[in-house]
Parts: sequence; structure tokens; C-alpha cells
Amino acid sequence: MILARADQATRRYGDVLALDRVDLDVRAGELVGLLGPNGAGKSTLLNLLVGLRRPTAGRVELFGGDPRDPAHRLQVGVTPQETGLPATLRVGEVVDFVAAHYPDPVPRGELLDRFGLTDQVRRQAGGLSGGQRRRLAVALAFVGRPRLVLLDEPTTGLDVEARHTLWEAIRGFHADGGTVLLSSHYLEEVEALAHRVVVIGQGRVLADDTTAAIRSVVGVRRVSLVAGDLPDLPGVVRVEQVDDRTHLLTTDADRLVRELVASGVSFRDLEVRPTSLEEAFLAITSPGGQGTAAPGGQGTATPTAA
Repeated sequence: MILARADQATRRYGDVLALDRVDLDVRAGELVGLLGPNGAGKSTLLNLLVGLRRPTAGRVELFGGDPRDPAHRLQVGVTPQETGLPATLRVGEVVDFVAAHYPDPVPRGELLDRFGLTDQVRRQAGGLSGGQRRRLAVALAFVGRPRLVLLDEPTTGLDVEARHTLWEAIRGFHADGGTVLLSSHYLEEVEALAHRVVVIGQGRVLADDTTAAIRSVVGVRRVSLVAGDLPDLPGVVRVEQVDDRTHLLTTDADRLVRELVASGVSFRDLEVRPTSLEEAFLAITSPGGQGTAAPGGQGTATPTAA
């Protein structure tokens, strides 16, 4: 069952094309990671799906109907990129206020425990740290027992321990049958949580597949070595220098190594391995990359070699 859908959704802000004919289906039970650089259109897409914005062209659906319909919105939990909480209300009061809008909310104590906020129940929201406020904002997305949760950069500002606490809460919701669409700049977060990844760049879907498939389809390998000055080598997408090691992202590792040996350059500690999701993401969204995708997790990404 498709819970949220964008069908050739386009959104303009004046002369700015924020989304360009985006197709996306989010099915019941999925945990989808939405990746893209700043300005790629991720937040705009989430805003369309929950009815905060209307598409300039194309259409969006939420539970098969209009996202602006309150009956459909009641089944959705959302944490936007930026949230404002009433500074003078205590944490428990904020949760109670939001819970009052739902017929069967999660009990306050259970919710706060799940998100590591039990000790802050009597603190005013204005006195919370930035990380605590962010955890509270995310917790509020789950208070109404939603079927679908949309999280826009949920762990921004959190330390490692708080981030992992939130990850466990998201995993628990998903394990109980919940559906999640998660936008994040933390690529390790998407790799840790998502079963499907949608990469957006310049308002378009560049890739839509599993994390493993995106790595393999991108076709980039990391060749690491210790060497002096290197000649121009074929198929190199990106070069990184970390201390004394040179890291080459390449579309053809076998050819690169052959050319390296033939060049006569002295090198040692050669290592070839698959890319991480981060490296795949950079390859897809780089100016030299180009992706194509089919909707609903059946797409592929095929970058053009730099």
C-alpha cells in the first residue's frame, strides 16, 4: 500500500525551480532515507507530502487523498528542520498539549522514556539544551501513533549518545510496522537506518534503490595508496589526500591499477575497496555525475565518469 506519493511533482518559488517533476512512492512498512545537498529540494518535497505547500505542477497524495485533508494528516507525524517550542511550558506540558489533538496518544511517560527525556519532564522548554529541544521535537512526531513519520534532519545538533537513542526509537517504531521517510545530511545515519535510499540533486531524483544497489550501480571504487606525485590516471572521479595516503575514487579500478604499474611510479600499501554510501552520494551528485531513476525503489543511478 502506498502511503505517500509524488507524481511528476514540480514546485517553483518565483524563478527558482525547487523540484523538477519528482516521482516518489513511499509504501507501508518502508524506512526510506532521503539524501541530497543543501538546496536539493528535500524539505520542499516533505512539505508537499504533508500539505504545507502545494505543487506548482503534478500532484501529491497522502493516504490516497489530498495532503491538506485533516483526516489524512491525523495519521502522520512530522518533525520539520526547524521547530519552535513554547519556552515557558514544561516538557510534560508540551507533550500533553500535542497529545490532546489525538484520540489515542502514546502515554507521556512511555514517550519520554523512549526518547531519553524522562529526567526533563518538569523542565521548561526554553531551558533545554539544543539537543534536548531537538529530541523533544522528534518525540512529538510519534505522540499520535502515526502510520507514517516524516523526519527532516532529525538528529541535527545531537551528540553521539543522543543520536543513537533516537536511532533506536526510530528502529522500534519501524519494527512495530511504522513507515518512515527520513531526510538527513548524516550519511552514516541513512546507512544505519534506511532500507531504501532516494538521492535528490537540483530538484530531481538522481537515484532510488537500496543502499547496496546504489553503491554497486554507481560503480565507483576507492583505491588507496602511499605514493609521491601521481600522473593523470584514467577514470578518476575524485582525489583525496589524508596524511601520507592518497585516495582515488575511480570508475575502473582494474584499469587504474594497470596504468599505475605501467607508469613506473613508486607506490606502496595499495588498497582497493567498494565505496561507502557517502562516496556513492558524492559521485551521484557531483557535476560530472548523472542519475536516472524509476519511481518506487526500482531506479538506478548511472554517473558519467569525470
